[in-house]
Amino acid sequence: MFEGPFSESIIKRALEKGLIDIHLHNIRDWAPGKHAVTDDTPYGGGGGMVMKAEPIFLAVEAVLGLSPITAEEPRRETPCPIILLTPQGRPFTQRVAEELVEHERFALLCGRYEGVDERVREHLVTDQISLGDYVLSGGELAAMIVVDAVTRLLPGALGDPTGASDDSHSTGLLEYPHYTRPPQFRGWPIPEILVSGHHGKIEAWRREQALLRTLAHRPDLLASAALTEKERRWLAEQAEQNRDG
Repeated sequence: MFEGPFSESIIKRALEKGLIDIHLHNIRDWAPGKHAVTDDTPYGGGGGMVMKAEPIFLAVEAVLGLSPITAEEPRRETPCPIILLTPQGRPFTQRVAEELVEHERFALLCGRYEGVDERVREHLVTDQISLGDYVLSGGELAAMIVVDAVTRLLPGALGDPTGASDDSHSTGLLEYPHYTRPPQFRGWPIPEILVSGHHGKIEAWRREQALLRTLAHRPDLLASAALTEKERRWLAEQAEQNRDG
């Protein structure tokens, strides 16, 4: 599942440059017994299967070099976050990606089936992340997205050094509109300001467009965005005009 996304585009180049290392581990490799069983039916009945605690604990302890974690010897603090990807986790945002990029390494634990044995959540993981209010078949796709979002923030990962800082959500707003050649396409021209050569006016236009786009499509973001008092008043006027219109 990981071969395609991790061997293309930005992640591929970051790996080639040595900006990141990605190590994939199959939990089944630590499952005891001839059949290497990693899941079982839930106590108390109900449908679906639950990932067993034992192979998950053994896998994480071996990969991260941790001593066995038990009730008598609980998990000690580790500089490496152990993150369970689960619908019950905190929402994954650009702020969370910026938080993760500060760590030398982190471990992503992919849930499956009905989830994992609760003892994994209580005694092994240090963080839980969700992509949103929906359910996937497993945490693998979520892990790919987390890796991609964090990789983009590493210096040298993007061709444009300022690319990540201009992206939607990096500033707390949606990104402004982009245009490229030709200047006229099927009767639709690009905004004249973009060929004016006046960089100050262009930046002001882009800021205004980002504010308008966020107001139109994600007004919830404006509550926590870093806005000036002048911008807040201007947005209030725009919202009022939209209501009147």
